[in-house]
Amino acid sequence: MRILVISDTHIPVVADKLPAIVIEEAKKSDFCLHAGDFISDTVFYELSRIIKTYGVLGNMDESSLKGKLPEKQIIEFGSVRLGLIHGRGSPAMLMDYINAAFGQELNNLNMVVFGHTHNPLDKEINGKIYFNPGSCTDKVFAPYSSYGILEIEKNTVKRRIVKIG
Repeated sequence: MRILVISDTHIPVVADKLPAIVIEEAKKSDFCLHAGDFISDTVFYELSRIIKTYGVLGNMDESSLKGKLPEKQIIEFGSVRLGLIHGRGSPAMLMDYINAAFGQELNNLNMVVFGHTHNPLDKEINGKIYFNPGSCTDKVFAPYSSYGILEIEKNTVKRRIVKIG
């Protein structure tokens, strides 16, 4: 199973559309995870026409997305339980926010996918994988634009961050 992971697309504020490479990756993947800050619902609907897309609300998302997307969700891909959330507040306190938002549910997750910082991250902390794909459209807080790919086989998750340009 192949999963495209994106976040912080901020369309139409920082870009008019998703990069072509992201659309190509969506067509090659089984699912897409968007960790919030779509800004408008256009990106969600565009992706949903191509691929089964899971998304969560970001702190910058317009009211058109409120009520349509949850603030967090837990998704099972085979035996892998994944938490999807955007994030809030200072990057220094982001892990505390994420862990508190999932609460006891965190114990039953294999990994957490999040956004908010625009900085890609692939890190294991206390046996749990934390994965932030960065932003594929906005590198204001990051050295480059990026997205993520997860490949799940049974209970193994191969993951990588892909730099754009």
